[in-house]
Amino acid sequence: MTWDVAICGGGPAGLAAAIHSATRGFSTIVLERGVPPQDKACGEGLMPRSLCALRKLGALAALPPEQQAPFQGIRYVHANGSIEARFRDGPGLGIRRTALSTALRQRANEAGATIRGTSVRAVRRGAIDTDSETIETRLVVGADGLNSAVRRHAGLDLPVRGPRRYGVRRHLAMAPWNDLVEVHWSDCGEAYVTPVGASCVNVAFLWHEDALPERASFESLLERFPALRNRVRDVPVESEARGAGPLARRVRARTAPGIALIGDAAGYVDAITGQGLSLAFTSAELLVRALPAGLREPELTRGLRRYDASLRGEWLRLRLACARAAGARPTATAAPRSAALRAAPPVVVRPALARGRLIAPARALGAAAGAAALPPR
Repeated sequence: MTWDVAICGGGPAGLAAAIHSATRGFSTIVLERGVPPQDKACGEGLMPRSLCALRKLGALAALPPEQQAPFQGIRYVHANGSIEARFRDGPGLGIRRTALSTALRQRANEAGATIRGTSVRAVRRGAIDTDSETIETRLVVGADGLNSAVRRHAGLDLPVRGPRRYGVRRHLAMAPWNDLVEVHWSDCGEAYVTPVGASCVNVAFLWHEDALPERASFESLLERFPALRNRVRDVPVESEARGAGPLARRVRARTAPGIALIGDAAGYVDAITGQGLSLAFTSAELLVRALPAGLREPELTRGLRRYDASLRGEWLRLRLACARAAGARPTATAAPRSAALRAAPPVVVRPALARGRLIAPARALGAAAGAAALPPR
């Protein structure tokens, strides 16, 4: 059998693509080596835009109530003070990654996609070699994350410059102390606190490898955020620490003949934006929307070009809007973070952007009063 669409990776991006693809009537198979439900070190916060995408996928109703918690905005916390902003058009949602994976997998099955547990060994145009068979397909979709084998086999990798960035997260058994996601800043990195249930919070850290003199652990990172440490001290642990990294990824292109990349495989968006899942869902939808009905050439190549252009256009549109609101001159490196921040109304304040990077709130807090929040998308 020749499949219309074969998706490597059964995370949120891959399952979202499977739902869209099968709904359009394409024969669709997802290849995922992991045992469900899929888990990953992430902040587990869905911004309002992500929540809209999840509702559109039909998976929102399948999320278990005990493994989710709404949040109304974001608070940035530093030793010198804090700033916060609340969303204008509805809440975000903290949700356990395993619960999200289960809901999306259920919807993909209902839509008619086939999900097969197997490892991908090699990828080429029209075929995927797994550990048990060769899958023939009209389109290969790489949704296999940061260390994408599809991206590597397709020759779409680019070297990453600069210090490497890492992340780690753990769940703590305690009631959320407010209805916001908190982002705590220190000289070594950031700590993210997301409510993911009535009695559970996700605490995640991001840091650059050259910011710490010692080997990082969840405990050593927590010590660098005294206010957060004091609040969660002696709280029971609900999950073991799970790490990820190095996180930065660059791509030569998001498509090759007969191959498309989505989600983190298409280029990592720093978790500081909170928009990783939003862009995963967006890339999945834009890809399937761009595909021609018959998946034949030359229409398929044209469709992949439309996908790449639409995703680039989405990032550029958001980036320019963010730059205008923040009073910053857009640069090539600013695109992913600026775009994602623009998509998360109304969190961004004027001092938060500097040459495409968020600057420390210690310098930003004093000027925050005059900063304008961004309008909703």
